[in-house]
Amino acid sequence: MQLHDEMKEWNSKINLISRKDEENIFERHILHSLAIAKHMDFKPGARIMDLGTGGGFPGLPLAILFPFADFLLVDSMAKKINVLREITMSMQMINVQVICERAEKINESFDFIVTRATAPMPDLVKWVGRKVKTGKGNTSSGILALKGGDMEAELKGIKGRAKVFPLNKWFKEEFFDTKVLVHWKP
Repeated sequence: MQLHDEMKEWNSKINLISRKDEENIFERHILHSLAIAKHMDFKPGARIMDLGTGGGFPGLPLAILFPFADFLLVDSMAKKINVLREITMSMQMINVQVICERAEKINESFDFIVTRATAPMPDLVKWVGRKVKTGKGNTSSGILALKGGDMEAELKGIKGRAKVFPLNKWFKEEFFDTKVLVHWKP
């Protein structure tokens, strides 16, 4: 609820999410972000990058749910990043780091990269696929992308393995009828 309230307050000052969507923050942003947790249980010490975090989604809700995992929220929009820094300080989210950068320039590897409606899957894989840790013990590591629409054409020709999970199997609200989670593994 604190995240919901922070988002509403900050959104009145800077456009973190669409103003016409403010009444749907919980369902279309927080709950949507938490769909990743229906599929993946991040273990303590897991390192997760939120690519193109925008208003902090899906990273902030996941960081609240998984306080022992480490989250790096990345976006190239400085004004949004500055607000996210304020929100994470206000909420004392010590497991979250926020940086203004293009993800391609980050020279680190992660157990998971999460994202929400950022780019087509082939672009995501090209930009950050090599940043996913692989090897023993990282069998489920990969990109977890919240997407909408027909994924069949989008997933053609990408290297690695991708599985699609319809969100309406977990959530009954109409908003989720066309939403999916794509789990790509190298």
